Amino acid sequence: MQRDFRAWLSESSDDAALRIGEAVRPGLEVYHDNYRAALANCLAEVFERVRLWIGDERFRSTTAAHIDVTPPHAWTLDAYAGDFPETLELLFGDDPEIAELGWLDLALSEAFVGPDSAPVDPGRLGGIDWDRAVLRLSPTLTTHVFRSNAAAIWSALSAGEVPPVAALLAEPVTMLVWRKGLMPCFRTLEPAEAKAIDLARSGVGFGSICAAMLEQLEEEDGVAAAGQLLGRWMGDGLVVGID
Repeated sequence: MQRDFRAWLSESSDDAALRIGEAVRPGLEVYHDNYRAALANCLAEVFERVRLWIGDERFRSTTAAHIDVTPPHAWTLDAYAGDFPETLELLFGDDPEIAELGWLDLALSEAFVGPDSAPVDPGRLGGIDWDRAVLRLSPTLTTHVFRSNAAAIWSALSAGEVPPVAALLAEPVTMLVWRKGLMPCFRTLEPAEAKAIDLARSGVGFGSICAAMLEQLEEEDGVAAAGQLLGRWMGDGLVVGID
């Protein structure tokens, strides 16, 4: 009976409803409506900027299509939002800003509820062997490549301002999301910093990160850039440990 009830909720299975019993069909309809409403409300709460950008009617039809093919897969409703950016990319492939807005909405939401971590105290950096040091970055940190000006659209929508017209960027950029204290944050990374972030997340030592910077920049600029990046990461609360 539990399997039939689940099939009724997620698939509107008439066969399952008949096995449960025609006499309880009105009650099943109520549960079915509540099930879909709960999932739709979850998506509307997480993807607020997507809804503002594409409009209420279009958003409702998109969430309905997503719910039709994507049943919940975890014990908590919070996890249901995780697959929605993929649906946006599938349905709006010609408008990449929509899926990128969805990714940013989701990433900021997940950063807010992500694991707590304390940033490294800059006053305790003395005596560190930077050639061998390995940086541990915030567990809420995540990155994604953007092809459009979705970040500018997101900022305008969040501020209640008229957003810019959607446009493709001259070159793709890497977007960084993390939580600083209690505040989810995002910013665009320059190519050199994006590479350095990737190296740090993979466990590469800081000395090797500096070497990679030297390959991209002039030697003097590379050394200075590595130091500036470390200072910025410390200020942003991205570094939570140094091994």
